[in-house]
Amino acid sequence: MAGFDKVVKTYDEALAGLTDNMLLMVGGFGLCGIPENLIKTIYDKNVKGLTCISNNAGVDGFGLGLLLEKKQIKKMISSYVGENALFEKQVLSNELELELTPQGTLAEKIRAAGAGIPAFFTATGYGTQIGSGKDVKVINDRPYILEHAFPKADFSLVKAWKADRYGNLVFRKTAMNFNPMIAMAGKITVVEVEEIVEPGELDPNFIHVPGIYVNRLIKGNFEKRIEQKTMKK
Repeated sequence: MAGFDKVVKTYDEALAGLTDNMLLMVGGFGLCGIPENLIKTIYDKNVKGLTCISNNAGVDGFGLGLLLEKKQIKKMISSYVGENALFEKQVLSNELELELTPQGTLAEKIRAAGAGIPAFFTATGYGTQIGSGKDVKVINDRPYILEHAFPKADFSLVKAWKADRYGNLVFRKTAMNFNPMIAMAGKITVVEVEEIVEPGELDPNFIHVPGIYVNRLIKGNFEKRIEQKTMKK
């Protein structure tokens, strides 16, 4: 990797510097658009004590659910965790700390981290346990609670469809989900993609995240599991 060229050749190189007790943001929604090979590399490196900000924790044995098998995640900050039996078991036994956050609030706290916005007001959660102890401001006769942006992640892990060597990213369909905002909210942003092209080959009108936010880029092969398969008889 030299100059503007963000491409690395190995997953170990992509995650160089990742150590115990770091804060990670991980893209994806369900199993759609998750950086599955980066997660598997963390599993293999046996890094522990992680705090992970992600919409959900994958499923048993795949995605972030894989890291639960060796108890590598200390704390999850998520909006939904209903697809993972091991996750439920570890939370109920106090082996895993959980901070549930409304999905829109979670997205905005990530986006605010990338945009340099320290805090924002939202009506979501007012009058519930989510809003307990938080500052309240009435705007146009409606109460809002103050939510603080997340700190910048030590590593942001992202999956994109296509990129050029400079790190300009294009996402495909619903795999955009949390990935673009997470790409902008990391101290080190690592992206795995299905295809890498040369600079100038991507239409600048369709670039979703500019390469200035990307530190490392690697081409991966993806399993693309279906989270819940339902078929007619």
